Amino acid sequence: MLAAEALRLAAIEVLCPTACAIAGAGFPTLAGRRVYDSRAIAITDLDRGADYTPALALYTPESGVALRGPMAAADDTIADAVLDVVAELAVATEDGEAGFADALPATDPEARLVLVALCAQVRYLLERSQAGLIWRRLVRHVVKIEEQTFAVPELGLRWQRVTMRFHCEIRDDDFSGEGLPEPIASLHATLPDQSYAKAKLAALGSHFSPDALPDLGRVTIATGTNSPGAVVDFP
Repeated sequence: MLAAEALRLAAIEVLCPTACAIAGAGFPTLAGRRVYDSRAIAITDLDRGADYTPALALYTPESGVALRGPMAAADDTIADAVLDVVAELAVATEDGEAGFADALPATDPEARLVLVALCAQVRYLLERSQAGLIWRRLVRHVVKIEEQTFAVPELGLRWQRVTMRFHCEIRDDDFSGEGLPEPIASLHATLPDQSYAKAKLAALGSHFSPDALPDLGRVTIATGTNSPGAVVDFP
């Protein structure tokens, strides 16, 4: 679903605004400019001078569409998508013997508070802030939010990482117009020119070419069974 991709790209613009990325300051979350599209933070992006580096990674793992009911028309649909926002206090560690290390103890109270604050910032920005309006225009409503802390207890591993799962009912793709379908066409028009999300939507448009509808040439209006009807031709 194209609308599901737009959901993720709009969230990236909210969490890392283009104006802040250009200025290099004023970012709305503790992650700063480290907001990634469908990938985790790279080692080269870590802040080597800090104990950990707050980062956000966004994914769209699930989406779907269904008729509103058994008697619904073909275009009377309900669309949904899951937006995963992985909030992490990233570190680089190395254990020569085991090949891994306990990256950051989950019992560290200070780090845990930073991680929880980062998750709270994400939720506020998407659901409540003025900047999040472009995201909420795609979302009919948020059905449920889950927060899952990552750990591998059987191996004794713990990371300061939480996956926030936003289960959303969203607007379905509308292919009735030309060019990009709604709602991503409106999102594309709203985004700043230098926006990462706008560039990705433009690239998506280059891969998607809907069929052009034929021009209307004639309309016949009949008032009865034996009536020849009135004919209207269009130039």
